[in-house]
Amino acid sequence: QVQLVESGGGLVQAGGSLRLSCAAPVRTVIISGGMGWFRQAPGKEREFVAAIRWSGSKTYYADFVKGRFTISRDNAKFTVYLQMNSLKPDDTAVYYCAMALRFTEATYAAGYDYWGQGTQVTVSS
Repeated sequence: QVQLVESGGGLVQAGGSLRLSCAAPVRTVIISGGMGWFRQAPGKEREFVAAIRWSGSKTYYADFVKGRFTISRDNAKFTVYLQMNSLKPDDTAVYYCAMALRFTEATYAAGYDYWGQGTQVTVSS
């Protein structure tokens, strides 16, 4: 069973920042694949947030986080980060890390093979 290890969630005031981390098992990383972040708020569908390939500079963002969130990676550590700035109460959700062995549909949950347990992000007003 592949386990993605997430960290960095918590409680923050509106306008604040948090950085999420997700470490992938070394043996499962394939250079043609990539990592993504999704989130799910209570009573809502899981939605795409951001994604990045293990190679190259291509990144993907949902419109509602552009200019506020930044996804990055450290290939030496097989770790992906999500820097979240200017947080809003609407950003409150459980954030999930996901890994795709082959990057085909970066913005769709069905395109990912493995998922983390999720980390809670709560933004107070």
